Amino acid sequence: MQNQSFITEFVFLGLSQNPTVQKIIFIVFLLVYIATIGGNMVIVVTILYSPALLGSPMYFFLAFLSFLDACFSSAFAPKMIVDLLYERKTISYKGCMIQLFAEHFFGGAEVIVLTSMAYDRYVAICKPLHYSSIMNWRLCGILVGVAWTGGFLHSIIQILFTFQLPFCGPNVIDHFLCDLYPLLELACTDTHIFGLFVVANSGFICIIIFTMLLVSYGVILFSLRTHNAEGRRKALSTCGSHIAVVVLFFVPCIFTYARPPSAFSFDKMVAIFYTMLSPLLNPLIYTFRNMEMKNAMRKVWKRLVVVSDEK
Repeated sequence: MQNQSFITEFVFLGLSQNPTVQKIIFIVFLLVYIATIGGNMVIVVTILYSPALLGSPMYFFLAFLSFLDACFSSAFAPKMIVDLLYERKTISYKGCMIQLFAEHFFGGAEVIVLTSMAYDRYVAICKPLHYSSIMNWRLCGILVGVAWTGGFLHSIIQILFTFQLPFCGPNVIDHFLCDLYPLLELACTDTHIFGLFVVANSGFICIIIFTMLLVSYGVILFSLRTHNAEGRRKALSTCGSHIAVVVLFFVPCIFTYARPPSAFSFDKMVAIFYTMLSPLLNPLIYTFRNMEMKNAMRKVWKRLVVVSDEK
């Protein structure tokens, strides 16, 4: 393993060097982060405290997805928000590697959960008579285990390769978080092969899974022709939410990783989308048109109010 040389910390340039702009961004991002954690944890708590929802694989996966979104956002949002208060934004080499690991760990797990949710909808709509026998709790447990394992393997591979890179020159990252391509630009070695590896390990995987998901939802929507009007409406509402979340997650990831390593001025804007906005919008998308979730939230809220009144 090569020596990481003289670099012990990295300096972020962040989103802006203008102090006034930084204060505005600080307030906006703090509110977005609070809303993200609050929205996602409301979904988790609602499903955990609603036996009818928790007994459904779809809502079980939704709770898991919301938990992952909260973790994914927490991997870098607090650091990024605090950095907006400082003129010099630094992160230690170890902190940078931890941030990189967490981002790809939770992101990788989320990819597998979104795939599991698509499979769940496929079985529910295309094979309704076999749904309970196929989507049993043993399979759900296995899929959750695969999500954690897949996220870990994807992330540990990225980290092991990044550890091989020597950093001995400039340590300024033109970004607000540690990611693969910004780090490649600082390495004191030829990173062409590593760049291709990133495209293969992150970019192509995103493209393949995104294509598979779109095809699977296409098959689901095509099969709805045989359903009655009410069944079609309910299935379209659920699948529409799932497709929106899939597009929000995968399109920015494909843009970021499925191309040769080169800096675009709007890379940071795309990163904001998948690191801040996607985890914020997911709970809104899933609950906006879902009456079951809305009713369950009301029941849980009433229960909490009654408990607090009794105290």
